Amino acid sequence: MTAFSPSDPVPKSNAVHTGSALLTNDVGLHARPSVKLTQLAKRFGAHIEFARATTGPWVDAKSPVKVMRFKAAKGEMLHFRARGSDAAEALAAIVSLVERGFATEHEESSEPPQG
Repeated sequence: MTAFSPSDPVPKSNAVHTGSALLTNDVGLHARPSVKLTQLAKRFGAHIEFARATTGPWVDAKSPVKVMRFKAAKGEMLHFRARGSDAAEALAAIVSLVERGFATEHEESSEPPQG
C-alpha cells in the first residue's frame, strides 16, 4: 500500500478548477440564459457547479430546474467550479459564455456588419 503525500500531484480527474464571471446581460440568469448555460454544461463530462459566493451554496449547472431557480441579476458575480477529466475546458467555455452575455459564437457571427 502506498501512502499519499501532500506533494503528490492531484489526478487530473479529481482536480477542481475554479473561475468567475460577471453577469452583464440585461436579464441576468433567467429563462434563455439558463437554458444556454445548462445545454453547454451538459456537453462536458465534468461535474460543474456555480454560486454567488465562493463559499456556496453551490448549484448543479446541468440541472435546468436548479439553474432557473437561481435567478441571478445583472451585475452579480457568478463563481464556477468544475471537477473531472474535461473540467478545465468546461470551465473555460462556461465562463466565456457568461462573459459574452450568453451570446453564442453563432449568434455573434450572424449579426450584420456595422457600417
